[in-house]
Amino acid sequence: MRGGAWWPRCAAILLAAIVVVPWFSGPFVLHLAVLACLNVIVVNGLALISRAGQLSLGHAAFVAIGAYVAVLAQRELGLPFGVGMLLGVAAAALVAGLLGWVVLRLKGVYFVLVTFAFGELARLALLDWAGLTGGANGLAAIPAAQFFGFAFDTRASAYGLALAVAAGSLALLWLLFRQPLGHAIDAVADNPQLAESTGLNVHRIQLLAFIGGCALAGLGGTLQASYVGYVSPESFNTGVSIGFIIMLVIGGRQSIWGPCIGALVLTPLPELFRGAVQTQHIFYGAALILILRFMPRGLAGLRGAPGGLRNREHP
Repeated sequence: MRGGAWWPRCAAILLAAIVVVPWFSGPFVLHLAVLACLNVIVVNGLALISRAGQLSLGHAAFVAIGAYVAVLAQRELGLPFGVGMLLGVAAAALVAGLLGWVVLRLKGVYFVLVTFAFGELARLALLDWAGLTGGANGLAAIPAAQFFGFAFDTRASAYGLALAVAAGSLALLWLLFRQPLGHAIDAVADNPQLAESTGLNVHRIQLLAFIGGCALAGLGGTLQASYVGYVSPESFNTGVSIGFIIMLVIGGRQSIWGPCIGALVLTPLPELFRGAVQTQHIFYGAALILILRFMPRGLAGLRGAPGGLRNREHP
């Protein structure tokens, strides 16, 4: 094959293998595949926020909001899963809109610190509101996702649902960055002052990106709760948010495939390092240093991988 013509074909074959193989593997591989798809959804949301020039250290809080609202809507109000899922996504988007309207004028490390503080406040609120959220014990026996009478109560069916939603979130970002709003998001991240001088409302564009990214996090949270069957505040601590950031950076935040690659590579690692948490942290740290030093575009930037989003360096 000439030039880089081999790459799209190899990527398509690899993607097809990743999609198909879990169904023919053991239950453990299928379980990891479900978790990877759920992580892809959440990290896609973080990628959208990053594309607008910001980085959230409280992303797990919006996963928690989506999860808890969806579960409580089913338990307390008796609503079906689909309605609870929509309410969870809407709640995450609403909280993101209120928070973003106030703090998105902050830049750089100040915005990161505020989102970190919000993530901790959300976790503490879930712990203290024990009468509704179960406190440190969390909520258990959460029913599986169900649509039109069909319950996704097996690993194979849960993988099908998670894969479809992950692919949908990927397609959504691919389409977004081919629309004027997507180009405006890129312009704002490249040079906010120049973008504003051309008439773009920088604050509004970053707010829309923040709301959209947090809504995807809430969507991932609703599916995670229905699949795992249990939620607790410690499932959404700052370490989880850092894990999402590591997936994004290692995968590549300039490419639409970055979140997918990062989630596929890093989701199995906790299982590989089970019983050796310190070794896992050392691996994460070393991987971050090497990626940032030698592959600033992440694994998705290898061999000019097709990204669908214009490759560029973030400030």
